[in-house]
Amino acid sequence: MSQHKLTPSEMQFLQESLSADYKNSNIRLREGEYQYDLAKTIAHFQLQLLFPNVKDIITIEYGEEKSNDTQFVRKVQTILKKMEKSDIIRILPKKKPWELQSYMLSSFRFRDSGKDLVVLATDQEMKQTQDLLRSMPNQAGPVAEPRSYRVRVFILLVLTIASYVTVLWGLMQSVVNPFIFIPAFSIAVACSILLGRVLSRD
Repeated sequence: MSQHKLTPSEMQFLQESLSADYKNSNIRLREGEYQYDLAKTIAHFQLQLLFPNVKDIITIEYGEEKSNDTQFVRKVQTILKKMEKSDIIRILPKKKPWELQSYMLSSFRFRDSGKDLVVLATDQEMKQTQDLLRSMPNQAGPVAEPRSYRVRVFILLVLTIASYVTVLWGLMQSVVNPFIFIPAFSIAVACSILLGRVLSRD
């Protein structure tokens, strides 16, 4: 699994997980049990600034043969979903619709349902990851990108609404003017598609 350029939201999530204190969980995180093993494996990836999908996790923890066992993959996905509901892990948005979902820890320290303290990374490991995160070339980029992202969303939203209003206005007239209706409808559809792509990109 190769390291990819982190998005601003991924960098933010990483910073939050590295600086998070003990989080309360309503499930057990005992060594040797599925939840603990999965969390430990995700921590292993995350400390290297990687976000594993279910097959990456299974391959590392249980071997490649198990990662091709559909029934076992579904079982692990169910456990991961339960862990997400307990705020142990975060499911990241897909970059492409056909990709498997990726996972990350919301913290490296938890207080499980038995009130036991669970530490999934040492202070030194977390510091090394923070240093690695700070040294990345795109660390300076996140400030500008969200602003341009919001501007793009705002412009597309305004164009979409204006186009649909024009379409509705055209339909309400006694005679539909094709020179107004067709361009307005085309712009509305194009802007809707572009807006959907921009919103789903992160």
